[in-house]
Amino acid sequence: MTPEQTAQSVCDRVLAAPRRGRRRLVALAGAPASGKTTLAHSLGEALNEKGCAAQVVPMDGFHLHNQILLDRDTLNRKGAPHTFDAAGFVHLVSRLPDEDEVFYPLFDRARDISIASAGRVGPGCDTVVLEGNYLLLDAPVWRELSRYWDLSVRLDVPIKVLQSRLVQRWLDHGLSPERAEERAARNDLANARTVQEESLPADIVLTG
Repeated sequence: MTPEQTAQSVCDRVLAAPRRGRRRLVALAGAPASGKTTLAHSLGEALNEKGCAAQVVPMDGFHLHNQILLDRDTLNRKGAPHTFDAAGFVHLVSRLPDEDEVFYPLFDRARDISIASAGRVGPGCDTVVLEGNYLLLDAPVWRELSRYWDLSVRLDVPIKVLQSRLVQRWLDHGLSPERAEERAARNDLANARTVQEESLPADIVLTG
């Protein structure tokens, strides 16, 4: 199915999900290059078309700044769980169900930095679709997120497919074939295996 068709199939499950707070929170988790960002936006559009005011909130704004990663000698692992402000993200999620207005950071890929308070969830938002690699990660701090999800969705894509997509992603960024293969293998696929092997169960699992 296309992302739009998949979103339509998930949309009714979202609308039927009971909610803990005033806003409904939907977690969309998956490995790098699994298609979660595309699906999240398609789901948001499908919900809005059905009269449910929905908004997508990405996890990527909680990347630690590159200088901090350099100081910790972890820049080459950027994107791994320990290179995010997990506690800050949990705090954001804890506010979303009931606070009228919540600001959150966004990640600028062109500049490779997070921009504080660049996103806003306002009082008119009924459902928030959160997307990111580690929304279901069974690890300290991260696992605290599970208490807030009214519905959780995980994309399960074979490693071979992810590898091909990740290499192409780096080729599109101008890397040579050798560097693209190395970059995907060194970090991205390690993060993908973490998602696949260390995630809590999801309400919905979509295979790709």
